[in-house]
Amino acid sequence: MRVLAAMSGGVDSAVAAARAVDAGHEVVGVHLALSRMPGTLRTGSRGCCTIEDAMDARRVSNLLGIPFYVWDLSERFKEDVVDDFIAEYAAGRTPNPCMRCNEKIKFAALLDKAIALGFDAVATGHYATLVDGPNGRELHRASAWAKDQSYVLGVLTDQQLARCYFPLGDTPSKALIRAEAEDRGLQVAKKPDSHDICFIPDGDTRGWLSEHLQREPGEILDEAGEVIGTHDGALGYTVGQRRGLQLGRPALDGQPRYVLSIRPVSNQVVVGPKEQLGIGRIAGGRFSWAGEPGMNLSETFNCDVQIRAHADPVPARASLQPILPEERTELHRADATHEVVVDIDLDRAEPLLGVAPGQTAVLYVGTRVLGQFTIDRAVAAQSAAVSEVGA
Repeated sequence: MRVLAAMSGGVDSAVAAARAVDAGHEVVGVHLALSRMPGTLRTGSRGCCTIEDAMDARRVSNLLGIPFYVWDLSERFKEDVVDDFIAEYAAGRTPNPCMRCNEKIKFAALLDKAIALGFDAVATGHYATLVDGPNGRELHRASAWAKDQSYVLGVLTDQQLARCYFPLGDTPSKALIRAEAEDRGLQVAKKPDSHDICFIPDGDTRGWLSEHLQREPGEILDEAGEVIGTHDGALGYTVGQRRGLQLGRPALDGQPRYVLSIRPVSNQVVVGPKEQLGIGRIAGGRFSWAGEPGMNLSETFNCDVQIRAHADPVPARASLQPILPEERTELHRADATHEVVVDIDLDRAEPLLGVAPGQTAVLYVGTRVLGQFTIDRAVAAQSAAVSEVGA
């Protein structure tokens, strides 16, 4: 099998490429140049796809004896990931750029080019497992749940899964990968993992956004709609935030307030008590399925839902439903007609906290990734007075 190994310059992708070679495949290494500043340097665990990363990937390829190339996808990355990130914040949503990168770059642009060049599969260092099920290829969690990365792969389609190759999926720990890399003589064996958003390596998302979006002053409201303060730009706030609100008056009960929602059209930030952050229902569009679901999605089914890469899955019930006019919010995309609706099983789990429109929710049935959607609305889990967050 001809395999294109996507090599980030880190230890995971290096070992994945090495295992592909050991398996007898014809392997070619490729590093994706995503930064529009090719001289960008890496600082410890911050940033990725830097010039040092490209050099590390080349050294590994030389040691493995495989051809190595650098593909410049920086323009596509800017359009599909960076510009989307800015647009989502401008629309009042909190996006996940890693999901968009996997969807648009690593498993769309890269895979399309690999197929055009005659490769059979693309190998990456993701911790996830592929299983040939009764309805085609399925994406499952890795054996090491602590390192499982199936969440960020939830955007993959059945056509993409058919061309994916994840050699690390059955490895029970990252420590074993590092030990294997050291045994193989790979210099990246002790290289730290990347953290934060790769195109914001200093981690200051608010400062970065201020350079790309105009900040407009607006009102801060309580949950009853009363103006209790002002802000210098709604884009600087996130759902669940408590610090830095600078409100003009305290709550009547003296308890701290939290950001409950951001209203992009009116440029308002809504705050309230912590109890209002507990979410019992989420819904949204921009959905996709990781392989043939094998069920009628319009009928309610049991599943687990995960809303962050390192969050615990939560038992829930889900279905695909038409968007009702009275439930459409300003955060729904104008052309969306259906949404995935997920009700948290509050008999077995606590409400979700800190849910923000724009986040990605990934659905699991057992260990299998069923699919994903972008959250457009969330409903507070309160039996007496259910209020909608983000409306």
